[in-house]
Amino acid sequence: MYAIVRTGGKQYKVAEGDFVQIEKLNAEEGDSVELDQVLMLADGEDVAIGSPVIEGARVSAVVSRQGRAKKVHIIKFRRRKHSRSRMGHRQYFTEIKITGISKG
Repeated sequence: MYAIVRTGGKQYKVAEGDFVQIEKLNAEEGDSVELDQVLMLADGEDVAIGSPVIEGARVSAVVSRQGRAKKVHIIKFRRRKHSRSRMGHRQYFTEIKITGISKG
């Protein structure tokens, strides 16, 4: 069984027992989190698609860690202008472990 959930403006395919890195949530390590924006549920041949979300469906998870992703380097270069700028960015993330998927 797997589900497509929306959180932080992105969509993720999750199954029970998966570790997923999502956009940062305000939760401590070990806290329980429920994702209620379930867009699709699939259990073998049985597939349910929401419009846009499935009412009552929930994905429960536990926060395993908070962290920062690898650095992304941004370089802007203008030819023949003696102009160059370099910048870096590290995005915060929350890693969660999916503990259950319920149809509601």
